[in-house]
Amino acid sequence: MFGLSAMPVIPALSRDLALFFTPHVERQPCVYLLARASHSTLYTGVTSNLPGRIWQHRKGIVPGFTNRYGIKRLVWFEVHDTMDSAIVREKRIKRWPRAWKYDLIHSSNPTWRDLAEEFGFPPLPPK
Repeated sequence: MFGLSAMPVIPALSRDLALFFTPHVERQPCVYLLARASHSTLYTGVTSNLPGRIWQHRKGIVPGFTNRYGIKRLVWFEVHDTMDSAIVREKRIKRWPRAWKYDLIHSSNPTWRDLAEEFGFPPLPPK
């Protein structure tokens, strides 16, 4: 999934920019949860390019909720076969009470570590 280690870097672009703009990144529908810190503000999103979207969140490229509140830590994600199924799942999770979202994160990531590091992103400072 997401073959980042073998991805060529485009000349004149930093590795993180290349990660976002290189067409070689596999497109895979995902639902994801970001957190500001462990057990704090959450954001639920959907994308077909998780590494690219994480890069946008970390760089503050898109104005809005995550940028305003500094929400950058990927704490949970789920891969889907189709974008339609990912969107349906995102909408369901957005309606969940906060406690259910915490349980979802805790079931696969009990320490709330930043899963973006698995995609080659540098560690975020601890909160």
